[in-house]
Amino acid sequence: MAGAGVGAGAQFLLAVVVTRAAEVETAGAFFTTAALALMIAGVAKLDAGGGVVYFVARARTCGYQGASGYIRAGLVPGVCVAVIAGVVFHPQLGAASFALPMMVAADILLAATRGLGGMRPTVLLDGVLLPVGQLILVAAVVFTPAWHLVLTPAPASMTAPVPAPVSASVFVTSPGWLVGAWVAPYLPLLVLSALSLRGRVPRTPPLPGAARELWRHTAPRSAAGAIQAVFQRLDIVIVGALGGLAQAAVYTAATRFKVVGQLANQGLAQTAQPRLIRAMAEGDLVKARTLYQATTIWLVVMTWPVWLAYAAVAPWLLTVFGSPYGSAVPIALVLSATMMLATACGMVDVVLTSAGHTTASLLNLVAALAVTVLLDLALIPTHGALGAALGWSGGVIVKNLLPLWQIHHRYGLRPFGRHSLTALRPSRWTPPHHQEVR
Repeated sequence: MAGAGVGAGAQFLLAVVVTRAAEVETAGAFFTTAALALMIAGVAKLDAGGGVVYFVARARTCGYQGASGYIRAGLVPGVCVAVIAGVVFHPQLGAASFALPMMVAADILLAATRGLGGMRPTVLLDGVLLPVGQLILVAAVVFTPAWHLVLTPAPASMTAPVPAPVSASVFVTSPGWLVGAWVAPYLPLLVLSALSLRGRVPRTPPLPGAARELWRHTAPRSAAGAIQAVFQRLDIVIVGALGGLAQAAVYTAATRFKVVGQLANQGLAQTAQPRLIRAMAEGDLVKARTLYQATTIWLVVMTWPVWLAYAAVAPWLLTVFGSPYGSAVPIALVLSATMMLATACGMVDVVLTSAGHTTASLLNLVAALAVTVLLDLALIPTHGALGAALGWSGGVIVKNLLPLWQIHHRYGLRPFGRHSLTALRPSRWTPPHHQEVR
């Protein structure tokens, strides 16, 4: 959770730096490019990381023999898809296209460390190193005077006077340097992710049929992972296309706090997923119920104060991004209400997929994406960024309520119950293996 807090703070400050230093259209172009890169990388991952966590965690009973084969089986196809995507989308992404294979490979390698039972590499590398590195490099580009001269528009003719250095709000006629600074930390992320696995996975021949077994399990989640990646970022891209880059910048700034809930949910999910998989595989619904209710109450405790505070101070807080962003208060209110509802449902999709219902998860995401796109197409042309927020809200509600009903109907699991308050007691804050012994 500390890593999630650092990551959320760094991403928020990054948005502040870009919006304060760049014109609204340039900030919109940067945010749209970053969103498109993350969306494409999310599709290219094929959810191989989820499959790797699943099979590496299950290999614990045999001393992780054959785990390296599952890691390679997930790594190779994902990286190949990312390379192809980088070539295809290079005109739209520019420097970000070269980072796609690194994004995918690092995600899968970090997933393997979680399957081995370790959270430290994910927290330190993906949660701290990456967002802090992006903030530092982008700020360096923005606030170094030399870059202003490099990026100042060229004179109209050879005889025209060279324009004098101008303020940071004028220099960025293209977001290319900003995008380059944003993608640079993915290289050390990849290298350190690989080093974090060194010596921890036995070097054994892959088990017969390991790749087929992994992808048979992962195939439905690959499609679901792709749809999830599109669902998370498509709204920014659609706003940029239908409402203009200025509206994309306003929408991104107003929804920047989405990352708080996403990182908190991601941190808890990454920690609990291997244990949920084992509990559901063993048919231990008591342990699954305990984990689900404990993580849900912690999500509520950690994020609801943030959303309530954001809704209360939005009129002031949004002006931190600059005067053009003060009109986004309604977007902030929609965001706060939607995220409070979503966190109250808990990590329902993780529970559903841990039980093996990957096809149901896929269909839920398809329904959520369809609702989002339809609402976006209907509302963005007339309401701009607010229409995108309403479309995203509709999709999030569908994405959470459908699996909530499914896990309750099939397993009797509820987000709140007698384990909720118990999880908040300090006596329960012990390492997982201590709890399992008791």
